[in-house]
Amino acid sequence: MPVGGLQHWIEEQRTRPPAPTRAWYWTLAFGIATLLFGLYLGQVFPQTGHDIAPGYGRPVLAFEFAGRQSDLEAIFGFYTDPQQVKRLAAMRIGNERDYLYMLLYAAFLTGGCLALWRELRLRALLAAAVLPIAAALCDAWENYLLFDIQAAFTLGDYSPAMANLPYPVAAKFLLLAATNVMIGAAATRLGRWWALFGTVAILAAIPTAMAIITPAAFAWALIPSTAGGWLLLLALATVGTWQAAARKSPLVDFGDAAPPAPAIPEPAPPARSVFGRRRT
Repeated sequence: MPVGGLQHWIEEQRTRPPAPTRAWYWTLAFGIATLLFGLYLGQVFPQTGHDIAPGYGRPVLAFEFAGRQSDLEAIFGFYTDPQQVKRLAAMRIGNERDYLYMLLYAAFLTGGCLALWRELRLRALLAAAVLPIAAALCDAWENYLLFDIQAAFTLGDYSPAMANLPYPVAAKFLLLAATNVMIGAAATRLGRWWALFGTVAILAAIPTAMAIITPAAFAWALIPSTAGGWLLLLALATVGTWQAAARKSPLVDFGDAAPPAPAIPEPAPPARSVFGRRRT
């Protein structure tokens, strides 16, 4: 589609009458799948590390923020630790299945941004649909590096990939936080209670920066921080699906077809030329 045609289509969507959108259906479906698979995946990864800092919470987060060989030893243990092989196997299996999780959460968040854009007709939400896709790509790059790091550690070597690991990890969490902020900001336009939950989702994104700067103390906060916006979107998808399926109405109906176009003032009539002397 040419750029001009795409621009025209976007403008048509902005001015269309309020109508239910089917985007909520697949947003809800992918949201439920993301929730269930995420709970399952959390049980696949190793549940305990050898000697990780309590601020990491889960060993998988400690692995994502590993920067030295000593960090890997704190996660998996030394070769004399009988649990090392079990932790290494669980971490690899979890990261292999994490690729499916990337597809699920990217589809869920992208669908949610598109559904909110269809409801509110804000171009910023259409642009925000790119954020979770970019986050999933960073997640895939991160997993590629983690496989290399773990393989080298298993052989007793150091992987140069560890030097590049902070970049996709930070980018992934920042992109997910930005997506949550956009979801929360959209919710603030939907009514009083949605505005409250949207504000909470926006504030919940703040610990992301703290976790990236000092992961040993605040990495545990990444899970609830990310979950805030995701649970809000899942609730929006549930209500939006109900409205579309049962009531045949949109989640948002402001009563008019679109924001009114700015009025164009009529040009003032030209002044008449007056000849002779003006009467007083």
